[in-house]
Amino acid sequence: MPRRTIKRFIPSKGRIRALNLHRFFGERIHDRKLWIINCVSVSRAVAIGLFCAYLPLPFQMLPAALLAIVFRANLPIAVVLVWISNPLTFLIVFTPPYLLGLLITGETGISLSSITIEMMMQQLVALWIGCLIFGTGLAMAGYILVNIIWRMMVANRWTSRKKRDQRDSEPKS
Repeated sequence: MPRRTIKRFIPSKGRIRALNLHRFFGERIHDRKLWIINCVSVSRAVAIGLFCAYLPLPFQMLPAALLAIVFRANLPIAVVLVWISNPLTFLIVFTPPYLLGLLITGETGISLSSITIEMMMQQLVALWIGCLIFGTGLAMAGYILVNIIWRMMVANRWTSRKKRDQRDSEPKS
């Protein structure tokens, strides 16, 4: 089940309390729902993390953490997913939203090979429009995909448990 896999990477309650995160986020940081691993909290965290990954801002982890607290999503997953976009992948991740934003704002004639970070920063409106559309779409897709995969894994586990129980209850000759 995904819960066991995810739990290996999430810090324990003691380690979380030792981080003194309450200085920044208050006592709400110790809310159990921010650290629990279930279908609802993980799918919310994936949506928040993917949305915030496409915000063309520095320190994207802060909005991801704040949104995770507000929507009671799994905090570590939401914050980690933001790192999809990082300084090394900036141009790769933000070029498609930038092109979409240019298309929406009516800018044309820009070749794919001539796109630079400086060009994106000069046309922030196009970048933001594209990023908000991409981020929203990926957030919705991630939320739905996590729900589907989680439910499929649970259903498979139930089926295998039922088969095992039937096999164990059959009379042995």
